[in-house]
Amino acid sequence: MGKPDALRVPLQQERVGAGAGAGTGVNTSIEASIGAQPGRHPGTHLEVCPKGGSATGSQPELWITGGATLRGSFEPPGDKSIAHRAAMLAAICEGDSIICNYPRSQDCASTLRCLQALGVGVREKVDSLVVSGRGLCGLQEPENVLDAGNSGTTMRLLAGILAGQNGLFVLTGDASLRRRPMGRITGPLRVMGAMVDGRAGGALAPLVIRGFGGTGLLARRHVLPVASAQVKSCILLAGLYTDGTTTVVEPAPSRDHTERLLEFAGVRVKKRLPGAGAASFPGMCSPDPPRACLPWAADVAGGGVAPEISVDGGQAPRPFRLVIPGDLSSAAFLLAAAAALPGSKATAVRVSANPTRLEFVRVLAGMGAQVSIEHVECNGPEPVADIHVEHSNLVGVHIPPEAVPSMIDEVPIFAVMACTASTPSSIHGIGELRVKETDRVAATIEELSRMGARVEQDGDSLRIQPSPLRGTRVSARGDHRMAMALAVAGLVASGTTVVEEWDCVSVSYPDFLGDLNSLIVGEPRGRTTRCWLSGAAHRQPPSNAY
Repeated sequence: MGKPDALRVPLQQERVGAGAGAGTGVNTSIEASIGAQPGRHPGTHLEVCPKGGSATGSQPELWITGGATLRGSFEPPGDKSIAHRAAMLAAICEGDSIICNYPRSQDCASTLRCLQALGVGVREKVDSLVVSGRGLCGLQEPENVLDAGNSGTTMRLLAGILAGQNGLFVLTGDASLRRRPMGRITGPLRVMGAMVDGRAGGALAPLVIRGFGGTGLLARRHVLPVASAQVKSCILLAGLYTDGTTTVVEPAPSRDHTERLLEFAGVRVKKRLPGAGAASFPGMCSPDPPRACLPWAADVAGGGVAPEISVDGGQAPRPFRLVIPGDLSSAAFLLAAAAALPGSKATAVRVSANPTRLEFVRVLAGMGAQVSIEHVECNGPEPVADIHVEHSNLVGVHIPPEAVPSMIDEVPIFAVMACTASTPSSIHGIGELRVKETDRVAATIEELSRMGARVEQDGDSLRIQPSPLRGTRVSARGDHRMAMALAVAGLVASGTTVVEEWDCVSVSYPDFLGDLNSLIVGEPRGRTTRCWLSGAAHRQPPSNAY
């Protein structure tokens, strides 16, 4: 299936940063689209505005009728977390790096726009991006502010790199990102001697960074109160600009893509388990991988205990060639739908099987779904596999706080799955969801309750009772994860569900509807009666809705 032509990268000589509007989001040399225009939805079998509404000048909404059966395989977009990190790391290499399967999403386009404004060359080839790095300390001061759009990863990780550059840098984002907490990175960066400020004393964007250049930052040991891959990554990247060893300690394991990519690019990263000696991080999976690389490993630390991660300053990464695996957090929504819908089975092809990302797959298996991980390959920094899920009668599960960091993006879809189970479920330690693109705790409770779910909040926990869902009008609230979770809720609900603010799905998975439609059994090619897009002007649901 074709993917939307959503990302255009200029030739080297057309680099952003040479004129007005650099880094502001005004420049259109890199564009991310939602893959939908009035009257068509490229690369899908969906019909836009089939009821006579017009999407022109209005936000599209998704109309979806429950009761579908899904069968087949799909390849989700490249992993968003890995893509951000790969592009930023390539930017501080000396020379050209090649990145294949870079995702065509708005968030990842934001990272490229910022890098171009910093003087980094980005060229698009037929099947890859070529990123021309400027060296460890070679990023140039931009002429304008750097706009991270909706991407917290862009803002937080780039801040760590910019603290070590020469110049003045201002990072901003959209209204949602400007509400998200930044004190968790400005605090550690200030401890390292960085000059960084922002609104509310540095707690909110826009952020202003005056870089020292070279190895002018101070090496420190950081003990984080909350497990966060973004905060850990910001500190480790800033650690490259110190004259000593920077260490990060987390209360629980979080995603380890930054550590793997650093090692892959020749930067030595050390990890130490409590009570054990130090060892290098596995930056390259071997053909006969150790347990840490196997997809069903509990986590890279073992036993749910987070290792101390350290990096020595002054190490310059080497250019690399990387094939980004598919994004398991995006694939999770369609895999969950297959687990919940009778007669369904679906396979996500060539996705990341990183042990720190597999918690939701383990949860599906624990709920009774038939899950298998096949064709495991370990020829790069990340294990890659096909993940197959088949429907079964689901039962409730209870998820402890230490498991949440490894499935932080999948909590809304877990709540949907829990509604379809035969026994109660709960998930604990989800306070971090309050500071995502929206308050995902409140959004999950309120939107699923509209559909008849029995979901209750108990402090930082959710308790979900088995409850049949019914179609109604709900809102994604501008949050791409909520949009996809509510789409799956519409599939398992009776009647028709209308998801407002659907266009936010382009932040991470522009072709979600195309991949969903390709899996629906029994629909004639070229149109679907199960799901379609409509313009906001068309407000009335079809007669069978609700």
